[in-house]
Amino acid sequence: MVDLSTTYLGFTLKNPLVVSASPLCEKLDNLKLMEEKGAGAVVLHSLFEEQLTLESLELHHRLSQGTEEFAESLTYLPDLNHYNLGPEKHLEYIQKAKKILNIPLIASLNGTTEGTWVQYAKQMEEAGADALELNIYSLATRFDTSSEMVEKNDLDIIRQVRENISIPLAVKLGPYFSSFANLAKRMEEAGADALVLFNRFYQPDIDVEKLEVVPNLGLSRPESLRLRLRWVAILCGHLKADLAITGGVHSHIDVLKSMMAGAKVAMMTSVLLEKGITYLQTVKDNLVTWMEEHEYQSIQQMQGSMSQKSVKDPQRFERANYVWVLSSYLL
Repeated sequence: MVDLSTTYLGFTLKNPLVVSASPLCEKLDNLKLMEEKGAGAVVLHSLFEEQLTLESLELHHRLSQGTEEFAESLTYLPDLNHYNLGPEKHLEYIQKAKKILNIPLIASLNGTTEGTWVQYAKQMEEAGADALELNIYSLATRFDTSSEMVEKNDLDIIRQVRENISIPLAVKLGPYFSSFANLAKRMEEAGADALVLFNRFYQPDIDVEKLEVVPNLGLSRPESLRLRLRWVAILCGHLKADLAITGGVHSHIDVLKSMMAGAKVAMMTSVLLEKGITYLQTVKDNLVTWMEEHEYQSIQQMQGSMSQKSVKDPQRFERANYVWVLSSYLL
């Protein structure tokens, strides 16, 4: 019998398939179906810093109506009061979800700056979340902001959140840092129990007819996995924090690659949006079949087997791979 179990954030999961944060997680029936079809854990849709800021501004408005002190900039923000049903409804949703699930429930908090919004991390814990995923999604566009300032800001947020909760903390972040390995180590030291690699930055597009900047949401493709595999393979064995891969996981082969690189879990959303939640069962079944055919007894047996520290030619994960790829291309 193949053992699919893995450990993540201090929990023993029945398998490494984790559903990442998405609109699919906004319905309780979907969460229950995810569990039934094989999810080892679920990350709920995010509560955003902007939602909490709006709530604070609304309270200020109610207390100071008629004084013309209400922030004008509020009218330029998206209507986030109804996104995810609002902050209080979000906490209530965590309570309801916890009651119907037997697998770990990971709440998601999305923010970019220091502030009182991080106190909601504690409220998520109190609502029943088993762990918290802190999604740091920001783009440094100010010319007076240095890379050191960007990293310090992210580390300070992690420390703030860590101080507010006692449950495990995962940090989901993007790859765009000049010295990612160094930053990963410092994030662990700041309180991260796991690193989730990588956040996808959604790029706006330009409508040339309407002369407008428009949102553009594209689902991940399997090719997106390569960047994640490379960095998980490099970090594996050098951190105490767990490593999770998100972005580009579309099949059991992608899950296998993630495990071999050194990840504890493989997160998926895009393929479930395309093929439905029941596709989880297909991935799980195919995973078992492949492992039986290749005589693997457990997931833990393969974890890290293809990491940088384990392969014969570690440089393949660094610059040597760049040279090798270019020289191997045939016209």
